[in-house]
Amino acid sequence: MTFQSFLSNKIAVALVALGLLAAAATTVVAAGNFNNDFDITWGDGRAKILNDGQLLTLSLDKTSGSGFRSKRQYLFGKIDMLLKLVPGNSAGTVTAYYLSSLGSAHDEIDFEFLGNLSGDPYILHTNVFTQGKGNREQQFYLWFDPTKDFHTYSILWNPQSIIFSVDGTPIREFKNLESKGIAFPKSQAMWIYSSLWNADDWATRGGLVKTDWTQAPFTASYRGFNDVQACVWSSGSSSCSSSSSSSGNNSWLSQSLDATGQQRLKWVQKNYMIYNYCADTKRFSQGFPPECSLS
Repeated sequence: MTFQSFLSNKIAVALVALGLLAAAATTVVAAGNFNNDFDITWGDGRAKILNDGQLLTLSLDKTSGSGFRSKRQYLFGKIDMLLKLVPGNSAGTVTAYYLSSLGSAHDEIDFEFLGNLSGDPYILHTNVFTQGKGNREQQFYLWFDPTKDFHTYSILWNPQSIIFSVDGTPIREFKNLESKGIAFPKSQAMWIYSSLWNADDWATRGGLVKTDWTQAPFTASYRGFNDVQACVWSSGSSSCSSSSSSSGNNSWLSQSLDATGQQRLKWVQKNYMIYNYCADTKRFSQGFPPECSLS
């Protein structure tokens, strides 16, 4: 299926679905500064901070990819990033944007964008790890071409839930169900990471389509990082604050999906979800993970 035909198949639904296309317009946020907020961690010059800290680019060639990490750790937060993905034939590449702690029992909250053949839709892959255990994948197509412009990808992580959003539209919620015996990431501080790397052994059609290195270098771009609203972890304790230009309260700490948000979430999952671990009977032939029936 081409990206164009995919969009045409969905457009009739999208035009009437709760006014969501208006919500899907690129979000405008106050710009932070990549020099102040992030360190380039690998890539031997393939990652660059440009325009006085307002733009960051990651690139991948046959020798190496590249990546960066936040200077600070966070224990809960509302994190937005404007990202424009690798254009053209990006098959085999993965652009990852995620939160993670360290160690074998780490916690992690993932956005991963799986590259495509020219004209095919990107796949947005999400996952949640708790105490080193993941296997909670959900995958989506997007209702726009993510290579044409910058779009905002957001993670809201608070004690009640984790909410993944795209341009303000929620696509996934992972609730805190500790009272039901299900682990939830709440005690390990995490860094913000992003990387661009070659994964042609699995990323595109299960590894059937390999990276075309004649298209290299592949480049993903970041801008408009909004100073994160979060609990900053330092010296074994956290301090919750909002350092963005719209600061003033910590309402994100108790934020949840309202009725409109729940409707938007259902719209995305009905029309754009292409994989849900909670529906994979082959993989979980002995029974689904317990959160699948509780959430």
